[in-house]
Order: sequence, then structure tokens, then C-alpha cells
Amino acid sequence: MTSEPAVPGESGGAPDLAALTRVVARQRAEMDRLQDVAATSAVIERAKGAVMAQLGCTPDAAHDVLLQRAKAARRTLLEECWTTLGTLAPPRAPAPGPGPGPYDVDAADPPPAVPPATAEDVSLALARLGRALVRVSTPQDLARCLLEHVTPGVGADAVLLYARLPAGGLELIGHAGIDDALARQWQQVPPLTGIAPLEALRSGEPRWLEDSRTDRERYLLIGEPPERWGSRAWLPVLGGARDSGGSSGSEDERAAVVVGFLRRLGAPFPQRTREQLEAVVRLCAGPLAMFGTRQEPALGSAVDAVQAVFDRLPVQAVLLTPVRAPSGAVEDFRVDAATADTVDSTGRSGRRLIGLRLLECWPTITREPLWHGCLDTLTRGTAFTSEPFARQRMVDGEAELSTFCAHVERLGDGLVLSWLPHDPSDRQEQRLADVQRLGNLGWANWNLATGEVSWSSQVFTIFEREPALGAVHLTDLPELALPEDVPALTRAVGELVRLGRPCDVPFRIVTRRGVRHLRAVAEAVSDQFGTPVEVHGFVQDLTAQRSAELALLASERAMLTQHGVLQAERTVAARLQDALLPLPRKPVQLAGLRVEVAYLPAQSGLNVGGDWFSAIQLPDGDALFVLGDVAGHGMDAVATMAQLRFTAKGMVITGSSLTGALSRLSALLLHSRGSHGTATMVLARYDPAERRLLWAQAGHPPPLLVRDGAVRYLDRPAGMLLGASDTPRYGEAECLLRPGDRVVLYTDGLVERPAENIDRGLERLAGAVAAQAAAGTASLDRLLGAVLEAEQRDDVCVLDIRVPEDDTAH
Repeated sequence: MTSEPAVPGESGGAPDLAALTRVVARQRAEMDRLQDVAATSAVIERAKGAVMAQLGCTPDAAHDVLLQRAKAARRTLLEECWTTLGTLAPPRAPAPGPGPGPYDVDAADPPPAVPPATAEDVSLALARLGRALVRVSTPQDLARCLLEHVTPGVGADAVLLYARLPAGGLELIGHAGIDDALARQWQQVPPLTGIAPLEALRSGEPRWLEDSRTDRERYLLIGEPPERWGSRAWLPVLGGARDSGGSSGSEDERAAVVVGFLRRLGAPFPQRTREQLEAVVRLCAGPLAMFGTRQEPALGSAVDAVQAVFDRLPVQAVLLTPVRAPSGAVEDFRVDAATADTVDSTGRSGRRLIGLRLLECWPTITREPLWHGCLDTLTRGTAFTSEPFARQRMVDGEAELSTFCAHVERLGDGLVLSWLPHDPSDRQEQRLADVQRLGNLGWANWNLATGEVSWSSQVFTIFEREPALGAVHLTDLPELALPEDVPALTRAVGELVRLGRPCDVPFRIVTRRGVRHLRAVAEAVSDQFGTPVEVHGFVQDLTAQRSAELALLASERAMLTQHGVLQAERTVAARLQDALLPLPRKPVQLAGLRVEVAYLPAQSGLNVGGDWFSAIQLPDGDALFVLGDVAGHGMDAVATMAQLRFTAKGMVITGSSLTGALSRLSALLLHSRGSHGTATMVLARYDPAERRLLWAQAGHPPPLLVRDGAVRYLDRPAGMLLGASDTPRYGEAECLLRPGDRVVLYTDGLVERPAENIDRGLERLAGAVAAQAAAGTASLDRLLGAVLEAEQRDDVCVLDIRVPEDDTAH
């Protein structure tokens, strides 16, 4: 039996980090042995995936099937897994003759139709895919493998693999059949509504998109342009890869990956094709689960052995393993072992740190040289030692502020990070050096009896004087000053030497860096007769402070100038408020409707921004309502708002339809020089004779209808942001109003809040309006108070339109 290696520092002496590295290196050798165990796990996961595809069962059920087969055949589980993988049918030889070749995306001819697949074709395709999946090692390999083996009989032209992010969005982890530009564009998908792959993950059910023209009205389609893909299928991987929390539960709850099959052919997916794709996705569950285990390799007994060594070390140290992003860059380190004395920023210590991330334990380390030192050591293998710094440590159960140096050494594919305390005798000297460096000052001592002079190194640095030339005598100090400052400095030194009077005098010198502003502070030590015999004090460089004072004066002048500019801008904004957006002081009557307006700017100093409204009666007796929102604030947004507001009214008054006006406004915003980005808008025209409300929108939230106490949002017709496309498409919707109906038009500032889904804001608004309807009140001011936050972050514009109860117009 081999003897247990001695732990460095156990006898009470200082720990030997080199010996520590050797001890841990022997433990890491055990980790290499465990890689074979990981490879065995990969074979088992692939075999489980094959059984899942064949039987349509869960991972646990597939594992039980393999165990039962192994027991019946008197084989080990690993032998049975290899046997299962080996029985998959080999690929059939291709039929003679040239097959269909690839076609150009932009070609005029439509993509070729896909011949229907037989049951035998599907079975053989799944068998070929199962054999191919044995060789995949990354999600990118999986995407390529799917595209290669699923295309026959399905007609898939691209495959995308998305993984669920902790914040609720999606991240592209693998793709095939699309170019890198499109992959970068859709690398991250935010958690928005109308995203088909997100809906598939949330519901656990596939999403079949078979007509891009109708699908685009419901979903935000991936692609550039979206019409490139005529049909799509998004299928969640159920019971496969687990989410970051490793939570258990139903298969739907564990769905963390969704697979997308994109076809250029715009046609329905036959039932046999759907069944084939669902079987394909079940087959992918095994490899995806294997990828998840590779991200957090189980080191088992090797890490336990390393931790046993760390438990006996009287130092603060951790063993780190790099955590890499899909690109290969190091984004964090995992703590695999920690000594008992190691304490993180939240107070966790010792074994409680195992499995945590370095940035989770010390979040501010990325702003310190230590983080870059860890990355350099991992890349180059050169040890790193940081500058001394203060840090809390526990001494006899109490926290004590001590000075440490961090030391990093490479160990195999990981790092050993330790914190070494400074010797107490060096600490005081280091503190004195830190004070002189941070204060840019140095001490000086003059012996008037012996003529001996002593300066600290910082004084030589301040005067830019070579130490070899020696220090300057006190009476010679005025010779270093500028001529204008010589009399005052000479007088102060003379009174100090003759009378022992302390001095605190400023003066200037000229160095290679220019004129420096210095301060000399000194006091005398006298003998028993009151005669000064020694002088000690310090010299401080105040150039930075003096420069800051001058900069502050300049800044104050600039602030006064800017204040005048802001006052002028407020005056202009107030006049624009009256000229561009006159606000009625009370409700107005338009075409038999009662209309109330509210406008709340986000900036108290600027009374007009990018939100606007119009409510006018047209020459034919109809009422026109316009509500819009230009991106941004300030004078540029005001100019764009004015342009859109007056142009929209003019177009409708002169006979343009609502959709025609939106199309022209979009072109105007897109091609106008100096235009201010994009804008949203809703146009509504009310015919009092028929009580018909015809409306169209451009990327704007839907109107809210209150009828007989019930609240609902009107279904939005098609319409994209103004200024977002050369070929926008807009539609119209119609709503027949009744006496007592209430319609609320609003801008997004009423419902949006930071870090919150807009659906939550829409629910909040509907709930507040419903509460008013139930209470028999309909105050616009109270509605705004119930919905808005105390600190308003965006402009808010609301049109509250009501049909009188006694309205008898037709």
C-alpha cells in the first residue's frame, strides 16, 4: 500500500505551493481515467436515444428496456448498448442515375415537390440517422447530421437548434443550411410573443407553419427574407437535454431545446412526415442529454481526493476548472476544491464553495488584474502574482483586515488560485509606501546640527531628481522654485530654521512634465535652550488638485452657458407644445362622440416629445382619430412628430384611405433626409350614421373596447412600423359601436415597463378599465393613476372615446 503524501505546510510552516501543485497533479491523473467513464456514458445515452426513437418512450423507460435486454441476453449494459447501436440498418445504396441537385434560392422556378415517403422509407431513414448520431459530438454536428439524413422524404433545407435561456429567450446552439450572417442575426431570440419556437417550448407541442403568407400575420418568422422558407416545423425535444437548473418534472417541463426544420417548399406537412419528424426529435434526446453532461463533467473520486488534500491545508486556495462558451472563450471558472480557510464575498467557506462559479463567489474580480492574470496563466502557463491588497480573514473566529497577494499557477487544464498573507513586518512598510504613493507625497528630515539630510524615494520622484545626486539642504530648497515663489519660500524656511516656526507653504517648480504645484509642510525640533536642531516634514505634489480646480472653474462656466441653452430650449418646447399639440382643457364632442385627451411627457423640462394625437371632424361629418409615437425624445423627435401629424391629417382629408396614408407615411419617413428612425401609428375613422369605426395600425398596440362591462382588445390588422421597410403591408379592421361603448387608444408608454413583457402591461390596463366599468366610473385621470408608475419613464398619450348612452344616430 502506498503511503499518503504529506500535505505541505501541515507541520506548521508556510505552505509550499510547488508541493501543493505536485500533490494536486497526481489527483488530476485520476481525472484522465474518468474520461473513459464519460465515453461509456456517451454510448449509453446514444443507445437510449435509439430506443426512444424506435419505441417513442421516455429516457427512463429506454434505460429500463436496455437493462431488461441485457439481463435476458446475459450481457452487460455496455455490451447491450453497442449491440443495439450495431443492429441499426445500414444506409441503402443510392438509386442509379443523377438525383435532384440543389437549386438556387432566388431562382424563378419553385422548389421541387417532395415525393411521399413510405413506411419503409421512414424506418430506414430513422435507422440511418440512429447510426449517424453515434458520431456526433456537438450541437453543430447534430444539426449537420439532421440536415443530411432527414432531407430525403421530408424536403428539409435547413435545420436550427435553439436552447432555452434562463431569462426566457432562445440561443442558437447549432445550425445547418443557413449562412453565418443569418445565424449571427438570429443568434439570440428575446422572449417575445409570436415566436413559433418559443411557443413550441412553452406548450411542449410542435408548431407546423405551412404557409408563410398567413404565418407571418401570427408569428415573427426567422429568415432574411422570411418568404425564403415556405414552410417550417418547430418541435420541442421532450425528456432530452435538461435545463440549467437540472430540475426534474414532466417531460414538457424539461423541454429546453427546440429543433426547427425549414423548407423552401410552401406546402403542408403530411401526417407521415409529421410522425417521422417527431421520431427524429425523440432520437435526438440522447445526444442532447450527453452534451449537457459534458458541460459539467463528474470528476467523482478524483475531486474527492483533491478536496481531502485541500481540507488539511492552512491556506486560502481553490482549484478551478475553466467554463467555456460555445465559441471556446473562457467565460468563468468552476470551483472543484476549496480549503477550509477560503471565504467568498457572501461568507460561504470551504466545501460550500465546491461547484460554484468563480464570478458567483467573487463578482467584482473581473474588474481586477487577478481576472486577467487567471486568463493569461491558463493560456501561457506562466504563474501570476498580484499586487498586495487588503482582504478580510477569520482569526480566532473574528474578522480581521489583512494584506494578501493572490497567486495563480496552472495545473493541467485548470488553475490553483491561492491568497498568501504578507509578513507583518513588511505590512507597516507597505502601508507607508502606499500612503506616499496614493497621496503623492514624501517625507524629509534635515539635521541642522550635523547637516545630514534624508529624503524618502517619493520626494526624489516629485522633484524628478536622481537619488545619486543626494538630497537638497533645507536652506537650498528655495533655489528649486520658480522665481516668483522664491521670496515666500525663503521667508518660510528662514523662520523655520531661526525661530522654529512651523511652515505650510505652496510653491512651484519646473520639471520635464512641466510646471508642478508643490506644498511643503515642516516643523522644527529644538534643544533644551529652544534652538532648532532638526527639521522634519513632507513635500506633496498638488498638481492634479490644482488642475482639477481649474477644470472645475471651466466646467462651471460651461454649465452656466448650457443652462442658458436649456432655458432657451424649454421656451421653444413650450411654444411648440401650443403650436403643434394643443391640449383641450375639457372633453370635446366629435361626430356625436365624447372625446377626452391626456398627454403626459416623460421629461418635466421638455413639454413635448415623440408621442402625439389628432382628433378632428372631417368635411363629410366623419371623425378622424390619429395616435402616434416617434422613437426617442428631444427636438429631433418633435420635428418628425410634427411632420407625421400634419401629413397624416392632410392625406385623409384629401381622400386617402387609412392604409394608403400609412404606406405613404412609411415611405416619407424612410426616405426623408434627417428622419428620426421609426414610428408607430394608429388611424381610426368613425362614421356616425352607421356607428362604424374603421381603423388601421402600424406597429401600434391594439385599441381597448369596453362594452356592457366586458373589456377586450380589438384584433389588430396587419401593419408594420413606419419607416421599417420599402414594401410595407397594411390592413384595415372594422368595429360597429353601440351606445355606451368606450374605446381607448393609447401609446406604449401607458403599458410598458422596463424588464417586463408588454403582455403584462396590457393585462394591467385591461384590469384597471374593467374595475372602473364594474364600479360604474370612467375617469381618465383615475385610470392613469392606477396604471402608471410613480416615476414615469416614457411619454404617454391617451384618447378616451365614448359613445353616449342616448345615441340614436344611424
